[in-house]
Amino acid sequence: MGVSLGDERGSAVAEFTLVGVLLVALALAVVQLALSLHVRNTLLDAAAEGARFASLAGSSPAEGVERTRDLIDAAIASSYADDVSASRVTLAGVDTVEITVRATLPVIGLIGVPNGLEVEGHAPIEAID
Repeated sequence: MGVSLGDERGSAVAEFTLVGVLLVALALAVVQLALSLHVRNTLLDAAAEGARFASLAGSSPAEGVERTRDLIDAAIASSYADDVSASRVTLAGVDTVEITVRATLPVIGLIGVPNGLEVEGHAPIEAID
């Protein structure tokens, strides 16, 4: 007894649907990963730039925090700049400014885990002669 062609009818549609769902899920996962990395790198760059700004002679850590918030607001959204702090620390014997940004880690679009992402930027404090 052989298998007739009538028994296979509709299997191509079912297979396409199963494979299509997997491919769409994979593509969306890659896009989400790219978005999460973009947000992380943007926050890291803003924190580093804010630290450099705060380390200039005549500048203060508060001005570095404000610069960091402005950069984040321009690049992503102001909600990602809600938790930005600055402190003076000594790293390897060098006085530095440290800007810390805590923000949402995007999981689905820009919605995600609150305070799931923390980045820091450092810069040596410019000496005033």
